[in-house]
Amino acid sequence: MSGHPAPDAELDEALALVNECRDSHSHSHGHGPVPRTAPPAAPTRRPTPTPTPTPQPGQHALAARPATGRSPRPSPGEGGHREITPWPAARARAVQAVPRSGGAPVSVPLDQALGLTLAAPLTALTDLPSFDTSAMDGWAVAGPGPWAVRAEGVLAGHGLAVALADGEAVGIATGARIPRDATAVLRAEHGRIDDKGRLLALREVVPGQDIRPRGQECRSGDHLLPAGSLVTPAVLGLAAAAGYDMLSVVRRPRAEVLVLGDELLAEGQPREGLIRDALGPMLPPWLRALGAEVTSVRRLGDDAEALHQALTSSTADLIVTTGGTASGPVDHVHPTLHRLGAELLVDGVAVRPGHPMLLARLRPGRYLVGLPGNPLAAVSGLLTLAEPLLRTLIGRAAGSGGGAVEAAYTAPVRDDVQGHPHDTRLVPVTLRAEHAVPLRFNGPAMLRGIAAADGLAVVPPGGARKGQELEILDLPWVVPGDLGGAVGAGLEQDRPGQGGSGECFT
Repeated sequence: MSGHPAPDAELDEALALVNECRDSHSHSHGHGPVPRTAPPAAPTRRPTPTPTPTPQPGQHALAARPATGRSPRPSPGEGGHREITPWPAARARAVQAVPRSGGAPVSVPLDQALGLTLAAPLTALTDLPSFDTSAMDGWAVAGPGPWAVRAEGVLAGHGLAVALADGEAVGIATGARIPRDATAVLRAEHGRIDDKGRLLALREVVPGQDIRPRGQECRSGDHLLPAGSLVTPAVLGLAAAAGYDMLSVVRRPRAEVLVLGDELLAEGQPREGLIRDALGPMLPPWLRALGAEVTSVRRLGDDAEALHQALTSSTADLIVTTGGTASGPVDHVHPTLHRLGAELLVDGVAVRPGHPMLLARLRPGRYLVGLPGNPLAAVSGLLTLAEPLLRTLIGRAAGSGGGAVEAAYTAPVRDDVQGHPHDTRLVPVTLRAEHAVPLRFNGPAMLRGIAAADGLAVVPPGGARKGQELEILDLPWVVPGDLGGAVGAGLEQDRPGQGGSGECFT
């Protein structure tokens, strides 16, 4: 798709990128490029930002946006200015887009709550255990031994046994209710019956031993887990033990995927200038892994009216579009959002790949994340904007004050990593021996690297040195360290800047 002529600042930046690529190829037989903060070129000229106008009554929402970016660029469709948002700020803005923590609470049976988020604290409905119970198979005893053993035993699930008198014992099973006035439980392996039928202790008996007292784990009314906790199998077990049949959880946000582009094939091999759609198959399971309920995937082609109709008729909490976010003649996302009066929260992000991504509020409680059409660039947009937005919608936003998204974890990179002169860069990595190893095939149109990755390393502007700690963005189906050392075989990048993309950062 064609674009508008770039202003001087963009031409300067493009030349800087060309120099970066040229430098990396010139070192293809050496030790790779040394990360640097800026290319040794003439100072970049940047246009003076236009003051943000105060919106007038009836003025379009896209015409007045807060200036929170590095450099304004022409906004497609309506002649405004696109404010490129720094990558950390874009992530924080996705969290702040949701005015409350999570969606509407719903009550569901325990067997339907797995993977959802608690909408309210989990409070114990009973003491745990709810009565004194035996922690071992053996005998419940009263007073000092030896003990006369009753003929009947006490089993789990049976009613209260008759109280014991001093010098008496009764056989008891693990989990059974302790008879009244019993002082301890003697384990089966720690006692024996003599020839007179008396129970003798082979070890010292301490009062209270092997008895789980009522309320040992919690008392009725205790808070067991806070709101926002993920419902895991263990949480289901705890809830059941605490007396729950239903749980109050955050409803899964509904998501819809709109695939844009006339050049995309839904099946078969690429042919006659047409290419396979990689995002239609990839995005729905990815969104489900992030906690969304995907209601539909629709292929609209490059049709402005079809896009307008889809956005106005959708009931999804989140619409994800693919392609159409740039400024070409058939890039209809910006003009359609303008036509709808949507509020652009993020319009371009200082990140490579994926900088033309966007986040818009269509109306209260309805959001749109516009992803670039290149597959890895779309993954970048998904993890930059859709992931923190969905985490907030499902009530699990992890952040500090002001909505900033905190790093889940960091890892040292095993090699130098080339960076973009000005923007954050997201690089597929595999985790090996506590190091993040950059993978090849990391161009914006490539999926081979991310398919073998454990996560994406967040490389700051200028690059990263060997051993530098970098934030790692998890893939939603990977446990850190789970696949490290197995995936990525043959894709490992032995020298930064070599192999794979040949495209730099677009």
